[in-house]
Amino acid sequence: MFFHSEDINDGVEAFRSTPNAVLLDVREVIEYRSGHIPGAINIPLSDIDSISLPKDTPLFVYCLRGTRSRQAVSAMKKMGYVNVKSIGGIAAYEGEIER
Repeated sequence: MFFHSEDINDGVEAFRSTPNAVLLDVREVIEYRSGHIPGAINIPLSDIDSISLPKDTPLFVYCLRGTRSRQAVSAMKKMGYVNVKSIGGIAAYEGEIER
């Protein structure tokens, strides 16, 4: 069985079509400021334990290549978040970037 990487472009589309969803960028602040997906909020992986959203909020999580987003999802699931998904890395994103 091959490891299937998330497709961030599909993930962003799913985020945009999900009511009350949050797009979460878990890169460091300096990375976020250098360019992020419009509408994303930034909570670095190192601060993920400070997240304070309702536990059933649909969360779509990304980073640069997908590693930190998967780590953040794992941490948030342990914190009780039930609707959280890693969508991969912005490095593969084909849409508009906001600075």
